[in-house]
Amino acid sequence: MELDDIRQQRMDKLNSLKEKGIELYPNKFSRTHSIAQLADDFKESERVVIAGRLTAMRAHGKACFCDLKDNQAKIQLYVRNDFVGQEQFDIFKEFDVGDFIGVTGELFKTHSGEKTVKVEKVVLLAKALLPLPEKWHGLKDIQIRYRQRYLDLIASDKVREVFLLRSKIIACIRNVLDAKGFIEVETPMMHQIPGGAAGKPFTTFHNELDMSLYLRIAPELYLKRLLVGGFEKVYEINRSFRNEGISTRHNPEFTMLELYSAYDNYQDMMDLCQEIITQCAKKILGTTKLVYGEREIDLESQWQRYSFADIVKERFGIVPEDDAQTMVEKLKAKGREIKDQRLSRMQIVRIVEDFLQEGHGAAPVFFTDYFSILCPLAKNKKDNPLISERFELFLGGMEVANAYSELNNPVEQRSRFVLEKKEEADSQTIDEDYVTALEYGMPPAGGLGIGIDRLVMVLLNQPSIRDVILFPLLRPEKSQEE
Repeated sequence: MELDDIRQQRMDKLNSLKEKGIELYPNKFSRTHSIAQLADDFKESERVVIAGRLTAMRAHGKACFCDLKDNQAKIQLYVRNDFVGQEQFDIFKEFDVGDFIGVTGELFKTHSGEKTVKVEKVVLLAKALLPLPEKWHGLKDIQIRYRQRYLDLIASDKVREVFLLRSKIIACIRNVLDAKGFIEVETPMMHQIPGGAAGKPFTTFHNELDMSLYLRIAPELYLKRLLVGGFEKVYEINRSFRNEGISTRHNPEFTMLELYSAYDNYQDMMDLCQEIITQCAKKILGTTKLVYGEREIDLESQWQRYSFADIVKERFGIVPEDDAQTMVEKLKAKGREIKDQRLSRMQIVRIVEDFLQEGHGAAPVFFTDYFSILCPLAKNKKDNPLISERFELFLGGMEVANAYSELNNPVEQRSRFVLEKKEEADSQTIDEDYVTALEYGMPPAGGLGIGIDRLVMVLLNQPSIRDVILFPLLRPEKSQEE
């Protein structure tokens, strides 16, 4: 049967129910139990009021066995005309798989031991005019899964479990930080000057103020203003936006944990980062041994630390003193092709960063000692001003976290911003108010950012960032005329 025919058939049933005086879409239904509660604490002969979606109906003359499912569990219903009355049984026969219903009844077990509700009363809560995904085996079309996530969640318990666990992972992160005295804050999502990270911003416009604004690429500069204001430990689980590519690891809208801790440095952030991730695995998954793809990760023992500067020098002969042309020549000598000959040193070192990711597997790796030209907001090492106190964490073969010893010298910060503007042709306006804030004094601090989406990918063994974002950004569907 064609989809339009099914919809019309169900519309006819809806109209039939309306003619019988049935309230089609009631605004409330009071339950005594969730179905999950009945699964955990089943007491035969107990009267219950439950609700959920019909997921199967098996008619047998004057009786019907059904499956009723809520967001966590499923239970069998037994509906007979002599239990509910002929009038209500006739109404029930107008119901379809996919409908939301509420039932009142008594708990019992069938001869085979299946937990069941003997239904005494049944009401329609919402009519499904379109059929559910075929046979409940999950959607095979990946585009439908992402575009119509509601169908994906209906069809697959495993998909729904991913997002339930994602929520628990974020709650666990909050618990760890709250226990350490951090406070959760909120900072603006629309910025007059984009900053706090390297990335191309989305532009918007405020009509009343007649001004252009940018969706934030990072909350960093606002969070550090709070350190100036006297807060010592702050964090934000934030939505940030980068007007860049889309891939299995990148979505233009993404979720970050960003935190700042006064009187700490990047070494402290390394310890905190490891603790957060390990605690999430222990408390949510019950283990520190993970599988990501075909690779095993042991969060208890496998954390490694490498110097970016040392590895880049060893592999490519590149040192932070090199100019852009020298870096390009050294890369070419090692068989690495650089097509654009007009790249800045900063752009070239970012390309080198990508090369660096190769060959380190899935185990957690901290890369430290980044070139200072990549880190305009980080302190330099005392013994080498061309190297910054920064790390990036790679987990599952991708960058998951980033941290600094935060630069709090306003004079040096202004000169770094000026240098960045010279190095990067598309660099934005210098945030003078942030420099002014530093002039009032900011304590030494460590800052840490963790990509929530990528962390969830690794912890839950999901191959694409789209599998851990409920509604990822996708290209528009082509119309029938195209």
